[in-house]
Amino acid sequence: MNDSVLEATTLRKVAWRLIPFVCVLYVFNIIDRANLGFARLQMQDDLGLSEEMFNLGYGIFYFGYLLFEVPSNMLLHRVGARRWIARIMISWGLISSCMMFAWDQWSFYTLRILLGIAEAGFFPGIILYLSYWFPDRTRGRMTAFFMMAIGLASVFGNPVSGLIMQSLDTIAGLRGWQWLFLLEGIPSVMLGFAVLVYLTDYPKDANWLTTEERDWLVTHMQNEVSHRQQVHNADRFMAMLQWRVWLLIAIYFTVAVGANAGGAYFPKLIKEQYAGLTTFQIGLLSALPHVCAVVGMSLFGISSDRMNERRGHLAVAALLGAAGWSLTAWSPSPLVALIGLCLAQTGMMSMLPVFWTLPTAFLTGAAAAGGVAMINSVANIGGLVGPNILGAFGLWSMAAILLLGAVLVMGVREAPPQENMSQRTNDDDQLAV
Repeated sequence: MNDSVLEATTLRKVAWRLIPFVCVLYVFNIIDRANLGFARLQMQDDLGLSEEMFNLGYGIFYFGYLLFEVPSNMLLHRVGARRWIARIMISWGLISSCMMFAWDQWSFYTLRILLGIAEAGFFPGIILYLSYWFPDRTRGRMTAFFMMAIGLASVFGNPVSGLIMQSLDTIAGLRGWQWLFLLEGIPSVMLGFAVLVYLTDYPKDANWLTTEERDWLVTHMQNEVSHRQQVHNADRFMAMLQWRVWLLIAIYFTVAVGANAGGAYFPKLIKEQYAGLTTFQIGLLSALPHVCAVVGMSLFGISSDRMNERRGHLAVAALLGAAGWSLTAWSPSPLVALIGLCLAQTGMMSMLPVFWTLPTAFLTGAAAAGGVAMINSVANIGGLVGPNILGAFGLWSMAAILLLGAVLVMGVREAPPQENMSQRTNDDDQLAV
């Protein structure tokens, strides 16, 4: 079997083995993190919380997330993805279900902080995990396929959340939002145990590949690690403190602000535009921006890989997000506002698969584990403040922040192309920051 056929066969097998599974894991991760935006339709009044209190509870999730993200990812790098991701999923599923027991402001805040601690390390852990299995030039579309879970979680999760709250409200003395947390946390626990059986830590352990395929993948990924070490000196832990990492943090901060503000407010914004709808109908309309985002993420990820280009795709996606928020702020009619939300979500989500190819293009080893986690955790302070910014300054503030993100992307620059053993990689360019 020649190299090009071996490469295509191996990567196809790896993709079909890993991507659908980790995508399902991420679907329930997003559902358990973001279903609070739907629960607020009942929960805010039941707990007697003001708008500001509830927004703080939504964002305070990132307090524990920020503190434990880097240590969690370093532990994943040390003990392996299989055991650590299983631990994360089981603990976050249990705590997510326990959200049903929130009875006041402080119990609400405590459970949200604990959920952030439990979940810390999952997303950067998966990004790091994909860098073990997929070459740099294919990682954009693989990340896009994995991150389609964000859209899919809302496409399916929003209508299901609305249906649970509408149909189970007051059953067994529980409010709809309590049933929501209970029922949507259980699958994460079950999937956590499935991870222990299904996931493989490293290519060298992949007994589901042939010996030839496994040897090719191990050798190829080792060569990429050596390239990053030579070009960027990126195997040192302190490499994650380079200025390029902090530029990535600034760019991702703008996405985190917009995406989390959207997650907290989309159901409410749609309810305000379409008065009189049931929670199930609001759930269906809330799914539309995420359907558009799934399509956009796929197209941006595939195009970015095909053109070997990251910066332009990232900037265009940020501008699309800014345009969508602007259209929503202008909103002369409910339809125009909904179209704006669709564009905003598509732009913000399409930034993600392109963005997450950048850190692992110049970091490896402990630096990659710590750097990816640090980018995700520090930038997600935007998740803490995003809902409050939108609540205090309105929709135009979201457009301005995404526009700033597009400007910051201009600081991204290309790195020298990698010398590759495969005939196809002579044309590949990689990006640093």
